[in-house]
Amino acid sequence: MRSFFGKKVMSLLLATGVTVTSMVGLTACGGSSSSEPVTLTVYSQLANYNGEQIGWSADILKEKFNVKINIVPESDGTFQTRMESGDLGDIVVFGNPDYYKQALQKGLLYDWEKDDVLHTYGPYIEEHMKDCLNWNKEVTKQITDGKEEKIYGLGNSVATSSKDHQAFFYTWDTRWDYYKELGYPTVKNMDDMFTLLKNMQDKHPKDESGNKTYAVSLWPDWDGDMVMYVKSTATAYYGYDELGIGVYDPSTGDYHDCLRKDGVYLEMLKWYNKLYQNGLVDPDSMTQTYDNMAEKARVGGILFSIFNYSGSLQFNTDAHLSEDKMMYSLRPEEASPIVYGLGTTGSDWYWAIGSQSKYPDLAMEVINFLATPEGTLMMQYGPKGECWDYDEEKNTYFTEHGKKCQNDKKTAMGNGHEGTYHDGELQINNTIWALDSTNPESNGENYNKDSWKSNITEADYKIQQDWRDKTGCDTLNQYFEGGKFLVMPEIKYVQSSQSDELKTTWKQVTAAIREGSWKAMYSKTDAEYDKHVATMIKDADSYGYDKCLEWSQGEADAKTALIQALEN
Repeated sequence: MRSFFGKKVMSLLLATGVTVTSMVGLTACGGSSSSEPVTLTVYSQLANYNGEQIGWSADILKEKFNVKINIVPESDGTFQTRMESGDLGDIVVFGNPDYYKQALQKGLLYDWEKDDVLHTYGPYIEEHMKDCLNWNKEVTKQITDGKEEKIYGLGNSVATSSKDHQAFFYTWDTRWDYYKELGYPTVKNMDDMFTLLKNMQDKHPKDESGNKTYAVSLWPDWDGDMVMYVKSTATAYYGYDELGIGVYDPSTGDYHDCLRKDGVYLEMLKWYNKLYQNGLVDPDSMTQTYDNMAEKARVGGILFSIFNYSGSLQFNTDAHLSEDKMMYSLRPEEASPIVYGLGTTGSDWYWAIGSQSKYPDLAMEVINFLATPEGTLMMQYGPKGECWDYDEEKNTYFTEHGKKCQNDKKTAMGNGHEGTYHDGELQINNTIWALDSTNPESNGENYNKDSWKSNITEADYKIQQDWRDKTGCDTLNQYFEGGKFLVMPEIKYVQSSQSDELKTTWKQVTAAIREGSWKAMYSKTDAEYDKHVATMIKDADSYGYDKCLEWSQGEADAKTALIQALEN
């Protein structure tokens, strides 16, 4: 255990030129050195990967810190099991703010200021993320009813300035080459989008593997309190943010619960059922994984995706682009997608250290590295010098190899790394700096490759130029800012705790919503759809939907008050 060394001993070691990471092999029970790497357990509620990290990112962590990381993802009962054991892991990444609260209240998180761990092993974080650290103290104070004011974690998506917003998250990816082939028909609303997708499938019924094409291919892995894709489509079209068992309009403060008759969630659920009734929803959607969907997207089996990671980022390889095939943004004219404001206090997918970790200082070193510009760009784009670098003017650019990896993540890494670029992508699946925040090591650029000077050049392919010519835009941000959109300001919101009784009710209600939504989506007739929706509402009501709605409305009111305070 490296914290065996006192501060004076560590200072002496540093003064004599012994690096912190070279001491990893020293143990509390004897002090003998060893070249064996330390394995850190990373429990990430956002991960979609289980096991030891492999590939180029594993090589970087081993070289810099002599560590291996074993990733434990969230699944049914994982959090409760680890809570009961009293050991959440070495590095803990929370995707659920309430879980963070529970862990803090149970004493399962490490105090970052204990033994000067933050100061000694997290110097970059300490210097550059003061607002975020101070806000975490305030979060601790709120969670503990004023009994503590300590740092137990670091929020995600930290910004250098609160004046900017993130890049647009809901990209409305559509097969642009098919859209061009159809003569660029006007798409004003979701009805027009349905017609477009139906016409695309009629003309192109098979993908590159000879299987049937579908407008959408969904997956249930990421469903939360509602079916993720249904909720996200409502958010992408109306600009309302997910909150509890519904969506929230930050411009008016109105809360739209998901089971409201004629509400936006049921409106989009019916849209997906209409797709299904017309053979446009992949029938595997209810049972497949994200990876299953991605394989279909890569061979042109999907015509539309709300998100780029299940659309253009999968399909737009050099091979496809050179053949004038491309998925890219086509937003309905009446859509007003939400975009999230940036804040220097970060958001609530926290990075933390487990209180039972034997290596809190090493865990802090790893988190600190991931918070540096190099660590941030590494997580996004690969190793510095191999995939990206800075030019003489400090502008960020991709190497030729880096371009290949971005265009096709199955590109072999080489240079001593095993596997492909995708194999080595860090599977923790959370960021520290916001992608659209300023990179202080660059020439005023941010971490988002789409905004780099080196990438805003002439289109490499005719189909890319066609999108630019038709939209009059060079970048996605230009495109979306040229239409309607709604900004969700970054606010210092802390989710209210739920009683044990409400947690039980919530679990039953949200299960009824998810199960009922999938059954309704898969209905073969309108009558069957109406029956499933009625059953879903009846079941949710019987479990205590009104109590969940009351809590959600209270959270919406709290957010409204915080937004109004910002405006005043």
